[in-house]
Amino acid sequence: MADHNKLGKLGEEEAVHFLLKNGYQIIERNYRYQRAEVDILAKKGDVLAVVEVKTRSSTDFGNPQDFVKPKQIQRLVTAVDAYVTSNNLDVEVRFDIIAIVSSKKGLELEHLEDAFYHF
Repeated sequence: MADHNKLGKLGEEEAVHFLLKNGYQIIERNYRYQRAEVDILAKKGDVLAVVEVKTRSSTDFGNPQDFVKPKQIQRLVTAVDAYVTSNNLDVEVRFDIIAIVSSKKGLELEHLEDAFYHF
């Protein structure tokens, strides 16, 4: 496995641990619909958090959250709409980003709630 793939997997594991520690229930991981992949679907109360995890080895080219592009957001919205409909869920949906940067100190994590879309 390429180093960047290993870092991405490590970032997703760290995000899951963070969410669990903060009272979220993990519903799905790596949910696929058409051309979209949702990293994490997590529930806390009556909120379904759609979590995109972005992990980078540095911020030399920008913050991790800067790499979530409009086309990806559009695909995520479509995927989550299908997920909520097919599972007949009555929840508020929130789109979050967990941005992770690897540094000499370890992984630095930032949870950005309601990061790019809300309905």
